Formats: sequence, C-alpha cells, structure tokens
Amino acid sequence: MNIITRFVTKSKELFCSLCNIVTVLGFYALLCSCGGGDSPDTPVPDAPRLLESSPVNGEKNLSAGNLTVVLTYDQRLTLPADACSKITIAGATVSEVSVYLTKVTILITGLENGKNYELLVSQGAVLGLAGVEVPRTTISFSTAEAAGPSIAKLCTPNPLPQAQKVFDYLFSIYGEKVLSGAMANVNWNIAEAELVKQTTGKYPAIAFFDYLHLFASPADWIDYGDIKVVKDWWDAGGLIGAGWHWNVPNVKNGVEYTCTPGGGNKGSDGNWTTTFSASNATVDGTWENEVVKADLEKMAGYLKLLQDKNIPLIWRPLHEAAGNIYEYTGGKAWFWWGYDGADAYKKLWIYMFNFFKEKGINNLIWVWTTQTKDVDFYPGDDYVDIVGRDIYNQKDGVANAAQYSSIKETYSGKPVALSECGSVATVSSQWSAGARWSFFMPWYQYNATGLDGHEHADAAWWKDAMSKDYVVAREDLPSFK
Repeated sequence: MNIITRFVTKSKELFCSLCNIVTVLGFYALLCSCGGGDSPDTPVPDAPRLLESSPVNGEKNLSAGNLTVVLTYDQRLTLPADACSKITIAGATVSEVSVYLTKVTILITGLENGKNYELLVSQGAVLGLAGVEVPRTTISFSTAEAAGPSIAKLCTPNPLPQAQKVFDYLFSIYGEKVLSGAMANVNWNIAEAELVKQTTGKYPAIAFFDYLHLFASPADWIDYGDIKVVKDWWDAGGLIGAGWHWNVPNVKNGVEYTCTPGGGNKGSDGNWTTTFSASNATVDGTWENEVVKADLEKMAGYLKLLQDKNIPLIWRPLHEAAGNIYEYTGGKAWFWWGYDGADAYKKLWIYMFNFFKEKGINNLIWVWTTQTKDVDFYPGDDYVDIVGRDIYNQKDGVANAAQYSSIKETYSGKPVALSECGSVATVSSQWSAGARWSFFMPWYQYNATGLDGHEHADAAWWKDAMSKDYVVAREDLPSFK
C-alpha cells in the first residue's frame, strides 16, 4: 500500500470516529432536552407571535349582533381549560372559543349598534409550543350605527295619523327596546294578556287578535263587529295587532272551511276531492276569486270599524306562507295561500293590499312573516312595513339571534319582529345574544288558567321578560291619540 492510499484510509477512519462521537453527543443532548427542562442549557421555545386578525385591529362599521374573530399565530396552539374566562369583551359576551392548528376562533354575541369594543386575550389564555403562554393581546373595533330609512314611512298612502305615530315610535326605539305582546285565546279576547298581568304585575304592550272565524261572523259566539274588547285595550293605552287564519271553502259552494291546502272531504281513493287554489284567487271569473273578494269586502268593513275610532292595527295576514318548502327536500307550504308557490302568493298579498287601499283602509301597519330562505315570497318593500319571524322550540338564545341577524341583513331597513313564538329561549338570553326584536308575541294555550306549565311561555319566561328595562309594557307606552 503506497503512502497516498494509507493517508486516505486513515482519514476515512478518523472521519467515521468523529461522526460516531457527534451522534452520541447529539442523542445525549436530545435526552437532556426532553427531561423536564431542569438544565440551564435547555432551549425554551419563543412565545407565539400574532400574525394577523380578522377583523383587523381598529376596524370600523362592523355589523351588530354576532361576530366571529379569528387570530392567527406563527405556531401550533392549544387551549387550556380556563381559556374562556381569560378572553373577555366589555359590553358583549364571548360565547365560544376554539383552536385549530395556528388559529384561535372566538364567537362574540350581543354586540350593539354604534359602539366601540375591545377584545382582551389575557396572557396564558392560549398556549403555544411546550406550553409557552401567548402574550396579552387586544383587538379593538367598532360597530356601525343602526341602519334604517331616514323617515319611518308606512307603505299605506296617507296613513291614519295614529298609525304613523305608532310606526314612528317603533322606529325610535328599535334596537334599544322591544315591545311585549300577547295573543288572544283563539280569536277575540285578552285572556292571555290578563294571565301576564296576574303573573308579572304588568300588561303586555300589544294585544293580538285573530280573525280566524271571519267566515262565521257575526254569530252568537263570535262577532268581529263588536269591537269593545279592542277599543277598551286601546283606551287603556295599549297597542292592537291582528292576524288572519284565512279559512276558505274547501270545495266550490262548500260548507266546510279550511286554511290548510287539501282540507275538507276525501274521495273514495283517500285523496282530497279538491283544494282552494291560490293561483285562481286573484283571477277574475274563478270561484276562488269570488270567495276572496267577498271575504276582503267583509274584512274591510271590520277594519273600518277600528279606523273610525282612530285605532291603528299591526296587521299580519298570510303568514308563514312558504312553510317547509326551503327547509328540506319535499317540503310543503302548510297554508293554502302559499301552496301554489311564490308568484301566486305575492299576487295575493298585493291584491289584498290594493283592495284595502281602494276601500280607503289606512290604519294598517303591514307585517310580513318570513320562514327564512324564502326571499322569493317577499311581496316587496312597497307592501311591507315590518318583517316578522315565527320561532318555536328553540331554547338557544344564540340560535334565535342568528335568525334575527340573518333576517335583518336580508331585509335591510325593515324592523324585524318575533311575530310568534313558543318554547323559545328567554327574552334576556336572546337580547344579550343580539336579537333586538321590534316586538315579541308568544302563542296562546287553549283554556289556560295560569302561566305555570304554559306550553308556549310559562311564568318564569314572562317574569324574565317583564323584569327587563328594555321590554316595553302597556304602562310604558306613550299616548298615540
């Protein structure tokens, strides 16, 4: 072996020896670094560094209600058990906090219009690598002023002055206060309102009625021409609302009446013999149109009785038109006025609106009820003053507030009301989550003698509502006369 070959061989042996030593030392160092950090030489990971936030710090004109804040850091994160208590915002509520990889997602509810907010993420609210605490972080932002038309103008031309005063009042308090309401037990009484008074010491601000039995009135058991119960409530300082479960003959010249499609007699095959067609309801010469005109003529007469006494009416006809059409495949409208689809329904709404206008009825504040996702059924801004939503069996205040926010965004400029409800979250939990309804109205329980155990709004629910300074009772209303 020559000298060059021997030199190369020795060099390789020396290099391999050094590699072995370095490998062993490296493994030893690794063992030390995983042993609890007692060694002064153990490297400590840097604290997580905030890369970006959504919304950005200082952002303005955000929507009121609910807001999702996302904070992105430069390393993976974990969430300690007490995270929620260390993430706060004055004047609103941190409802949920979650972490995924490098992002912290924070759900905030109860934001109000026209206010400044500061979200505080305290040190240690979130942890980075090896449990290193995230430094104290603040994100500031502000919400936009309440949206709405500059003038609270009713869609009815030349409205009754008292109706305009009521609507002006609704606009003046919208977002700051909510009107309480109670539904009549079936049709023409204040039985539920009396139960609220007995339980809470206060009457609700609005007494709602139902022209459910228009086809039978006047009769010895119901006469909508006797307006004493309505006038007494108005004279006592309360507001009046009314809906109309519009019952029509299920067959031409029929004696059975129904408001649901397909109601009435069944044929031998088990199917309904016929249905009242909403598509024909506005077509001259059809039997359905003759029924509609006769009913509207009768209704106009009853509405005129209120108008002659200068009583405005929060008017909510043709409600819940879309039913479950947009909720799931095969969903159906559950009232005849929505069964033939959006176009037929809108024509019927506008037909009614114009019929009453031509009859000189000008005391109505028109409330259209959305099922959400049913914008195709919306009659249009020129025919609607308030958009309502009927909610049942939803105990989550945040979920109720989410519906409110969605409707408010879809129908910008229109006050949004909880036009019917039953077995829903308390008013206070909805309000704190951002559901700033214009008014609310629980449905009645037939023959209820008290609110304890009430199926739609029990004593505890009403006590919660009427104890809040932002809930308007009858005694809180100004005079509209």
